[in-house]
Amino acid sequence: MEVAEVAARAAGENFPVGSVLFPRPVRPHIRALYCYARLVDELGDAYDGDRLAALDELEREVDAAFAGEATWPVLRNVQPTIREFDLPREPFARLIEANRMDQRISEYETWDDVKNYCVHSADPCGRLVLGVLRRLGEPELVAASDSVCTGLQLVNFLQDVPRDLELGRVYLPAEDRRRFGEPALDRPSGELRELLRFEAARAAELLAAGEVLRARIGGRLGRAVALFSRGGLAALDALESAGWDVFTQRPKPSRTRLAREAALVLVR
Repeated sequence: MEVAEVAARAAGENFPVGSVLFPRPVRPHIRALYCYARLVDELGDAYDGDRLAALDELEREVDAAFAGEATWPVLRNVQPTIREFDLPREPFARLIEANRMDQRISEYETWDDVKNYCVHSADPCGRLVLGVLRRLGEPELVAASDSVCTGLQLVNFLQDVPRDLELGRVYLPAEDRRRFGEPALDRPSGELRELLRFEAARAAELLAAGEVLRARIGGRLGRAVALFSRGGLAALDALESAGWDVFTQRPKPSRTRLAREAALVLVR
């Protein structure tokens, strides 16, 4: 598949149901940013050709978008968002760099190393949303958003241990794996369950920053933003309910649970 085909496909991505919780005028901008993030991941995870070259090509398209001259559908769609909200280039570039890291780094030694990866792979998404909400200049909100996004990324790492291993990647820190007896990551074991439980507690602590977002932003919009962290906590509950078995199926919250969380936001 050509890079242009991937870009065209990403432009048609379905946007998550949580989008309806944002004010109607904001939704197209959030959707455009979501499609951009999906495009970066597609090129870094699933593109059949030279992924580093494809990511370089994408970065040139980002520069073109900031100049108002993008040619790829996803970047053409994001141009008005960049212009209207005066978004910085850095979050867009960091997402690309995270996928470059995926091409050359197969595992991480320490939690600080994993956090540095999340600074590139996860935190930019929250910062771009804050940019659309015109709240990017508030350090406390940015710090809370970074914590929530890192927590959500860690939840994904726990859910996707087998998938990541197939891609040749291990995101659970080596220092933590040694702490729990270096369990094999391709089959269930008591040691692996304890490792996942340990990492889940770390994720829950990070996701707690969602309450800061809810309180500081306020109103329905604050609750909508906080729904991201609630979804992460629901995923942790699903992992625990599954007995930390990430091999039989990918543990995730039921649609009913997510719909109930969204309904609570609307009702309140």
